[in-house]
Amino acid sequence: MSTAANTQDADELPQAWLRALELLDAELLRRDAAPRTRRAYRIDTEGFARWAAQRGVADPAGLTPKHVRRWIAALSAAGAAPSTSARKLAAARALFDSQRRHGLIAQNPAELVSTPRRSSRLPAVLSAAEAGRLLDSIPGGGASSGPLDLRDRAMFEVAYSSGLRAEELVSLAVADIDHDREQLRVEGKGRKTRVVPVGEPAMAAVRAYLDRARPALAAAGTGADGSLFLSRSGRRLGTSDVRRRLRRWVQRAGTPAGATPHALRHSFATHLLDGGADLRAIQEMLGHASVSSTQIYTRVESARLRSAYARSHPRA
Repeated sequence: MSTAANTQDADELPQAWLRALELLDAELLRRDAAPRTRRAYRIDTEGFARWAAQRGVADPAGLTPKHVRRWIAALSAAGAAPSTSARKLAAARALFDSQRRHGLIAQNPAELVSTPRRSSRLPAVLSAAEAGRLLDSIPGGGASSGPLDLRDRAMFEVAYSSGLRAEELVSLAVADIDHDREQLRVEGKGRKTRVVPVGEPAMAAVRAYLDRARPALAAAGTGADGSLFLSRSGRRLGTSDVRRRLRRWVQRAGTPAGATPHALRHSFATHLLDGGADLRAIQEMLGHASVSSTQIYTRVESARLRSAYARSHPRA
């Protein structure tokens, strides 16, 4: 089904804009972009198209860099964070790149507009002790452990052990686990597959879940699709389920409220760096396309060392 058919009020746009949106979506589809990525591009580019059409620009060919700058300024005035404006500008650039490649415009007007500077806010990171306390608060071995407890213990042990995104966790299949080599096959962003190691505690939690919990959860619904982590009704979990369950255990363990699935991923990377792991190896395990994305963890480490220095040195 066309993305346009699912987008609210898309028929209000001039035909030239609708054709441009469909052209970009077709290119993303050819490049095997995930449905979530295509939907995000569609929302951002359609918002820009509507903004332009409301100002009398009925065709992408009529856009100038000045229009794009005014749009970014309008987003900022409306309270959009720099990271949000930067993402929307990237989507607009992709839209105009598509038009240029097909000979519909001579140059990309969005390329001449500077990207809004993103904040340098560092990711939330748990200490090793906090991560251990959180995971150990989830029952994972006793006879009283229920199927959901065993599932959650396995799920969050894997998240911290292997640095997975919430989307990657819920996409795991039983067949993705290599028990002999203690590793996982993970499908990340852009459908790129990588293999990541899994620690012994996480593997033990996964085995306990597969032996004692997943069969019961699968029997409650349609677990035959092979998804690893199942809900109470036997369906594949969603990312909102993962966040909700983690919040429950965070509250019970008394760990910082910022302990989200992504905080576990950040903690994984930071603790590897603390232990002397090579930045390139961390990049591969995280599935980052560029090492520049991984370098944020050197800033986390630097901030931690500065804090320790300020607390401890007599002449700090």
